[in-house]
Amino acid sequence: MGRKLEFNLDRALAGATRVFWAKGYVSASMRDLLKAMGIGESSFYHKFGSKKRLYLECLKHYNSTVMKRRAQALLVESSVRRGIRSFFRGLLAELDDPRTPRVCLMAQSLSPEVMSESGLDRYVTEQMRGFEQLFVKRLRHAKVAGELPGNFGEQVAAEILVTYLQGFFRIVQVLKNRKEMWRQIEALLKGLGL
Repeated sequence: MGRKLEFNLDRALAGATRVFWAKGYVSASMRDLLKAMGIGESSFYHKFGSKKRLYLECLKHYNSTVMKRRAQALLVESSVRRGIRSFFRGLLAELDDPRTPRVCLMAQSLSPEVMSESGLDRYVTEQMRGFEQLFVKRLRHAKVAGELPGNFGEQVAAEILVTYLQGFFRIVQVLKNRKEMWRQIEALLKGLGL
């Protein structure tokens, strides 16, 4: 009879997610991961089998926690304009939290190393498309409700927002402070008619 795993899976995934989030897929060492997860090598291989499988589970964990929280900020407001600003304010607040890496794990996953891994590439692509569609649906709903003009291009606006976010997470790490980023966000949203 196999030995029962003696670790808290949620806590282990949260620890590994923080390591991947801070260091990226390639730079996260097994030593760092095992330490953050609080498990031994045999438990790791028994449960996950590989770093790639762990990374996929961490992406799922990240999406069910961090990305879910971000999506709620976008959707909870009755006004699309307030919702999108709430979304961006939440991102900036995360950046002010010293426990939060100044990057998005999903945005970081759009790297050649991750996208060359079969299975990871599909998951990341599907999630990024789903994230874009979240914006499309929110904007479309606002257009139908009369909050946005009938000729508003929700698909293009969503694509621009998601593209901007990819650059946002790279620039904010080294070049821009919160005030400068908010000025950019406002200019972008006003330019899009939001």
